[in-house]
Amino acid sequence: MLGKRLGIDLGTANSLVWVAGEGIVLNEPTVVAVSIPDMRVVAVGNEAKTMLGRTPGSIVASRPMKDGVIADYAVTEAMLKFFISRAVGRNLVFKPDVMICVPAGCTQVERRAAVDATMAAGARNAYLIDEPLAAAIGAGVPIAEASGNMILDIGGGAAESAVISLGGVVVHKSARVGGTRLDEAIADYVRRTHSLVIGEQTAEAVKIKIGSATKLARTESMEVKGRDTVSGLPRTITLTSDDVFQALQKPLSQIVGVVKAVLEETPPELSSDIIDKGIVMSGGTSLLRNLDALLTKEAGVPAYAAEEPLLCVVKGTGKAIEHIDVYRKALR
Repeated sequence: MLGKRLGIDLGTANSLVWVAGEGIVLNEPTVVAVSIPDMRVVAVGNEAKTMLGRTPGSIVASRPMKDGVIADYAVTEAMLKFFISRAVGRNLVFKPDVMICVPAGCTQVERRAAVDATMAAGARNAYLIDEPLAAAIGAGVPIAEASGNMILDIGGGAAESAVISLGGVVVHKSARVGGTRLDEAIADYVRRTHSLVIGEQTAEAVKIKIGSATKLARTESMEVKGRDTVSGLPRTITLTSDDVFQALQKPLSQIVGVVKAVLEETPPELSSDIIDKGIVMSGGTSLLRNLDALLTKEAGVPAYAAEEPLLCVVKGTGKAIEHIDVYRKALR
């Protein structure tokens, strides 16, 4: 193999790149800053994320992925080009083989866009793998066995649940609700109840620090700064964990609904395996406090977060591209 082989987890919130034989070489936020007059990419990743909500009129910092799929084709292509050149180096004489993971529930048009953007960014061959399958491989789930394994992958843009057996997806459901939707729910709640507008980075900080999927025994609080909707002036309020719990009710009920919908359609033989093994959670949003307890209570099946849930999908994508012959039937 003359060219390198890359596995890319192109997420709504973060993008990770795996190089075969080396492991994870890049972990950056999925944010791109573009100069409006000449449509030139100014910054990508961490540098661009610091610009979110702080740019002058001539520069736009945005997330080109929405709900787990490509929302802005040109910007995504430029971002992929940046990631591939960072992983491979400037020498693109031997183009790399690239595998991208996509939500299992995405349309043929969205899959085609992912392949086209990857090829245009400099790949020799582009492969697609379904995200729940990649997450299961990365979490160390024995997917090739004739028994049911259930995975729940909750990223920044989508929550996907799937039952996997004999190396393939038996049942899967998805909802376009993830970490970004939780942040929006917190920002909406603060605007409604406290007449305060806060940015997405502030909402995310609130979710991480005092967010919980169940009501906490001891209430926690933090100070939040934003702009008053009435006076238009800066103001600081104190937000409690009970407030955040209230704000997250709707998106969390959608995630629980996805899990229940999969369990309802799972064949009985596989259901008995899942009761024994439980639900494996991956993706950054699975780190939300007490989410495992909420799912265990609502679904009646034990749920637990995988080891390093943020890295499960990219690890699985990397393993699949390294052992492409083994996983070929699971690829597109």
